[in-house]
Amino acid sequence: MKIVVGISGASGIVYGKRLVEALKERKPSVVITDGARRTAKLERVELPRKNGKTIYGEQDFRAQFASGSAAADVMIVCPCSMKTLSAVANGYADNLLTRSADVVIKEGGRLVLVLREMPLSAIHLENALKLARLGAVIMPASPGFYGKPRKIEDMIDFVVGRAMKAAGIENQLYKRWNGEG
Repeated sequence: MKIVVGISGASGIVYGKRLVEALKERKPSVVITDGARRTAKLERVELPRKNGKTIYGEQDFRAQFASGSAAADVMIVCPCSMKTLSAVANGYADNLLTRSADVVIKEGGRLVLVLREMPLSAIHLENALKLARLGAVIMPASPGFYGKPRKIEDMIDFVVGRAMKAAGIENQLYKRWNGEG
């Protein structure tokens, strides 16, 4: 399974970082936007540097997965800014992240967008609905509390684990609901 992770400039960069860590053995390709790097500095989160092999900047259009002939099977954008949501929903593929998402949609792959914004305006909801109707999974970064998280990392793992599950990637990052309190 060819996996691409996109990290956009929304707050919650730690979700993207944790997703990359959780997928490490699967060797995902990672696209990190300039906005994500700026947000990471503000949030004091260390992101890997682009290397043109597995970690790409937003202008690295030579990445294979930017083409339909080498499309990813799965792409998870985590976190997904409203700018990125809008670009993908409207086919505005001006950087590698949005181009890759566009390619995944057109090639029938699985696209999961972990939204990190609130409240959502009618414009945000319309963009999300447009993508959901095309088969994308829209996931607000909303941790569950039935697993009785004890630390922030537990809540991060819940969101990341659910995003992976939505992408068809089994994992043990979070406690599943078992019907008991």
